[in-house]
Amino acid sequence: MILETIITSVDTAGNPHITPFGVRYEGDFIVISPYKPSITLDNILATKCAVMNLTDDVRVFAGALTNRKIGELVQANKIKDYQIRSFRLADCLAHVELELLEVRDDATRPALIMKKVAEVNHKPFSGFNRAQAAVIELAVLVSRLHLLPREKIQADLQYLQIAIDKTAGEREKQAWGWLTETIENFYAEQIGENQA
Repeated sequence: MILETIITSVDTAGNPHITPFGVRYEGDFIVISPYKPSITLDNILATKCAVMNLTDDVRVFAGALTNRKIGELVQANKIKDYQIRSFRLADCLAHVELELLEVRDDATRPALIMKKVAEVNHKPFSGFNRAQAAVIELAVLVSRLHLLPREKIQADLQYLQIAIDKTAGEREKQAWGWLTETIENFYAEQIGENQA
């Protein structure tokens, strides 16, 4: 089972990086498998730590993929005492501070086995919303625009639009707009390159 989270990591200079990330559990450990190359992979290998943020604000997922800043970062509680200062989302349901325990190398997607160092609940989870799930699914598609055929993206977009139309609140509508704009721009750029 893959859980959709927001991973915050830092480089060796302490610059934060925020990205949506599907993680899985392996017993008590969290497994993060970033593609090579990636900023998240470089950061975790360099600093040996990261923070897994759990949020129901899908604007964070969409914002990270569309270069929009959503929310503030605050210093993490426990891993701040490690070799470098780390951050978590200020407004999240919960966060889990992680330490790198093991690297299982792979040519495409190494598995980073992370140990929980601290786990804090900040707010209760108020329930599922189909539009939130639709935004997260579209965010995954946006992250793979360069890998998937346009027909697949368009078909999934039409299907997911149903949940947005029926159940979205303002946050979900805003996030959906950012992602659909990114898709439109991606294909417009491809058309422009083909005509050049």
